[in-house]
Amino acid sequence: MKAGKRLAALYAGFDPNKAYPLEEAVRLVKQNARAKFDETIEIAMNLGIDPRHADQAVRGMTVLPNGTGKTLRVAVFAKGAKAEEAKAAGADIVGAEDLAEAVQAGKIEFDRCIATPDMMALVGRLGKILGPRGLMPNPKLGTVTMDVKGAVQAAKGGQVEFRAEKAGIVHAGIGKASFPEEKLVENARAFIDAIIKAKPSGAKGTYVKKISLSSTMGPGVKVDPASVGV
Repeated sequence: MKAGKRLAALYAGFDPNKAYPLEEAVRLVKQNARAKFDETIEIAMNLGIDPRHADQAVRGMTVLPNGTGKTLRVAVFAKGAKAEEAKAAGADIVGAEDLAEAVQAGKIEFDRCIATPDMMALVGRLGKILGPRGLMPNPKLGTVTMDVKGAVQAAKGGQVEFRAEKAGIVHAGIGKASFPEEKLVENARAFIDAIIKAKPSGAKGTYVKKISLSSTMGPGVKVDPASVGV
C-alpha cells in the first residue's frame, strides 16, 4: 500500500480540521500508530513569538513524569571526583582532553552533553561542533553544573530539552505508542505546562496558537488548547 493511501485511510478515522480534547487526541494518535516499530509520539506547539528577538526566545528543560521511552546517551566533561560521580550516576562517556579530542575527530556518540564549570574553557573550543547539534553545555539548561549526579540522572530519567525554532514552533517526543494513554496524557500536560511557564517577557497577543500530536508515521491530530487550560 502506498504511503498516500495508508495516510488517507488513517485520516478517514477522524476530522483533521477539528481540535480534539487532549485525551481524545492521544487516543486517536495511538490507534493510528500502526507501524511495525514502536513509534514515537510527538507534540508540536505553534507559539505567538518571534525567536529571533532575545526577549521572545523559548528554551529550557523539563522532566516528563513517565519518561520518553528513549534512553539518552550522556557524555560528561569532568575530572577527578566529579568524573567518578558521573560514572556512578550512569554517564555513558566521561572524560576531559581525551573526550574533547574524540569530539574534534567527529566521534560524537552521545545525545546530551554535561560539563562541570572548570571544564568550560576546554569545552568552549568545541562550540562550532557541539553548538549546531544542540549539544553545547549551558548553565541556563542545567548542563553546566557541579551537580553532575543530578544532571546525569535527570537526562537518563526522561528529561527533554525544548527550543522554539524560527517559525515559533517547539516540539518534542513525549513517549512511545506502546505507552498507556494516561501516561502520554500526563507527559503531554507536563510539556505544555513547561512551555507556558517559559513564556518570554516579549511575547504579545496569543502565546499558544496551536497544539498538535502525531506519531512517527501517523497523521497529526489537533489538540484543543482549552482542554489543557491554555
